[in-house]
Amino acid sequence: MNKKIEEALNEQIRTEASSSQVYLAMACWAEVNGYDGTSKFLYAHSDEERMHMLKLVKFINERGGKAIVPALDKPEASFNSLEEVFKKLFEHETKVTNEINKIVHLCLQENDYTTHNFLQWYVNEQLEEEALARTILDKLRLLDGDKSGLYMFDRDISGLSVESEANTGA
Repeated sequence: MNKKIEEALNEQIRTEASSSQVYLAMACWAEVNGYDGTSKFLYAHSDEERMHMLKLVKFINERGGKAIVPALDKPEASFNSLEEVFKKLFEHETKVTNEINKIVHLCLQENDYTTHNFLQWYVNEQLEEEALARTILDKLRLLDGDKSGLYMFDRDISGLSVESEANTGA
């Protein structure tokens, strides 16, 4: 495996692991603040990010590289509102998209079309995750702090996922 690409993929392992921790911290905040549906959604999102990390680990190892499990920084754990949580989630997802795009570009520079092909799954996944986060933010902004609306939002979000959005075309 190309060493530059191996290093970039290992850094992406850190990014995906960090994403899992960020969403886990958000889920904990939501749970202790009575947002059970949101916490369920964020716990599932945290698990999904961990699976993204594991997919990279296995790819690197199977290609003859060496995946590195990183130490992680403690994520932010206190938020003022659900809107703030999802605004930060959206910002985080756009950063992840930028990181994936950098690796895709590196693959093209290094003529590593196998890894480029592998990363297309991540490119598509990021499109879906950004769209989902944007949709959630739009719904929260429509509520404008309405407590009964927040209750219904929290109830409904527990069944929402990247996969369900992609499958319904929503």
